[in-house]
Amino acid sequence: MSSVKIVKVTDRKGLEDFIQFHHDLYRGDPYDVPNLRADELGTLRKDSNAAFDFCEADYFLAYKDGRVCGRVAAIINNHANERWQRKSVRFGWIDFVDDREVSAALLRAVEDWGRERGMKEIVGPLGFTDMDPEGMLTWGFDQLGTQATIYNYPYYPEHIESMGGWEKDNDYVEFKMMVPEAIPEKYMKIAAMVEKRYNLHVRKLTRREVMREGYGQKIFEVINETFKDLYGYSQLTPRQIDQYVRMYLPMADLNLVVLVEDWNADRKLVGVGITIPSLSRAFQKCRDGRLWPFGWWHVLRALKFHKTEGVDLLLMGVLPEYRMKGANALMFADLIPWYQKYGFKWGESQVEMETNENVQSQWQYFDTVQHKRRRCYRKKL
Repeated sequence: MSSVKIVKVTDRKGLEDFIQFHHDLYRGDPYDVPNLRADELGTLRKDSNAAFDFCEADYFLAYKDGRVCGRVAAIINNHANERWQRKSVRFGWIDFVDDREVSAALLRAVEDWGRERGMKEIVGPLGFTDMDPEGMLTWGFDQLGTQATIYNYPYYPEHIESMGGWEKDNDYVEFKMMVPEAIPEKYMKIAAMVEKRYNLHVRKLTRREVMREGYGQKIFEVINETFKDLYGYSQLTPRQIDQYVRMYLPMADLNLVVLVEDWNADRKLVGVGITIPSLSRAFQKCRDGRLWPFGWWHVLRALKFHKTEGVDLLLMGVLPEYRMKGANALMFADLIPWYQKYGFKWGESQVEMETNENVQSQWQYFDTVQHKRRRCYRKKL
């Protein structure tokens, strides 16, 4: 008989324990970047996350010898399942001590939960949508994590790959780019050509345009169209878009946000680049993910005063019909001078499908290294 007890989270105390376990497991780790507790609560609570309009989920804690030793979320994204014609239950927010009995019990809980709801496979790690962290780190364990990605210990993939029935469903890669001392000449030439030949131009936003004139919504509409064919993607609903606009854009440094418009098509928005100062070190200094009493100061120093060496390329997207027209060069020709002004030394891409050569090619004029790899696993039920 297993000595591991799996308990479903049913109240606020259980959800607090679910969030706290990650902080306890990774306390003092130099590479893990824990999320803010308030953000985690906002995502996991059913009354605050608009994704629950089309998702269902439950959370489980593993106990051994009376102590929490693991956690996992079981999620069904009905929109994604309809879009991709799959019956998938997702596992996410998975953490566990180095005990294979614990990891097996957690995944078995998700499998059983999915079977009860008619699912035919389990996949993950995935969140509710692509706006949540996804993919288990399989290489690059000695690299600093980011706010938007998962960090995990090396034994995590070892546990899964030792279990029967699991296979690769999708692999992601990530890149680190050094900020150049000057804008690469190739970008300058392409940007000038794009403006002249295609009448594409950079647009910078004001706070009023973002929050009151609908540009925040337009940005995420472009993201929806850009990402729609990517692995597991489910398009953001209007309510989700409103939620993300309120959550992220009010604190964004708009100098680090760039849009591309087509002036031949009534200034149609065709490209979006959202980048933010790296919050990795700041979040590491927020004890147990709390901004108080001192965490807020470290976050403010990074966001407002740019006291950080890195910049995260959070969301970069160009409409499919414009990808071969050099719109990305326009965005980087605008952003690189700001990176230089703020003293950023490097930029970091977010997860990119290993097969997405079009996205990866945009880094070719930077001094670049692929420094992380991660995987989503799949098992038939």
